[in-house]
Amino acid sequence: MKDGLTRDDYLNWFQRVDEGPFHSVSCGERVHGPTYDMRVVLAAAAVATKRVKITPTLYVLPMHPAVAVAKEVATMDILSGGRVEQVCVGYGGREKDYQAMERPIRGRYQRMDEQVVELRRVWNGEEIIAGGGSIGPAPTRPGGPQLLAGALGPKSIARCAKWADGLYAWSGNGEQAELANAFALANNAWAEAGREQVPYRLGGFWYSLADNAEQRLYDYVYDYLDIAGPEIATAMARSVHRHNADAVREGLDNAEAAGCEEVFLVPATADLSEIDRLSDLLARR
Repeated sequence: MKDGLTRDDYLNWFQRVDEGPFHSVSCGERVHGPTYDMRVVLAAAAVATKRVKITPTLYVLPMHPAVAVAKEVATMDILSGGRVEQVCVGYGGREKDYQAMERPIRGRYQRMDEQVVELRRVWNGEEIIAGGGSIGPAPTRPGGPQLLAGALGPKSIARCAKWADGLYAWSGNGEQAELANAFALANNAWAEAGREQVPYRLGGFWYSLADNAEQRLYDYVYDYLDIAGPEIATAMARSVHRHNADAVREGLDNAEAAGCEEVFLVPATADLSEIDRLSDLLARR
């Protein structure tokens, strides 16, 4: 989400992640602002890395044709040698992003329910257009990767429980109660939907271990949420304080205690110190 990133920045990060004590590399989707395209970045990561999972977090699925997403994900999976094991999908809430992509934000909930069915039909090799044949390439796993829902509220989580393999729960400051509450909602929703398998539990929070980390974390969160207005952006930026080793370690402890099976740490800067210092912290944890 940073402006001015270069090819070398990405290649250095891919290398550090792949060589470090990490399981996955991820990238989110946002249209407005300086962000690079999530799918192209992750395709590059798929080729530049050898070990870590490649996990989109997340596709704003109703902004795209489901067939295009199915084809992109299968391509990334093959380029990575079968390391796209999970894909996070969500509704998104940025109306201007929908407008820029020439897709209506209205009706996105029902549309995503239908798109998930279509994704799996494509990955299963079923014909989508009569007489057109199947749409490849075929992913490395029969039926494609797991689908995790990036949902927040109880209604959204209950809706996703009918088709999702797990939940991507977000807590900007890595708070145990927020993550645990989301997973409790998911467990209940999965049970009410008659799902036998419990949901996979993925979490995430912001952090910084770079120089001048406190200010840079504040600035990052403020800029990210500026679209919501200065009051909301200021309140959120003031609430996030994972900007030193002890605070990050506490955030990780919170995620583990909340039941996270995996957690994505989203850095506030592109400094390599973010990942080098995080690697050192994890080695001592």
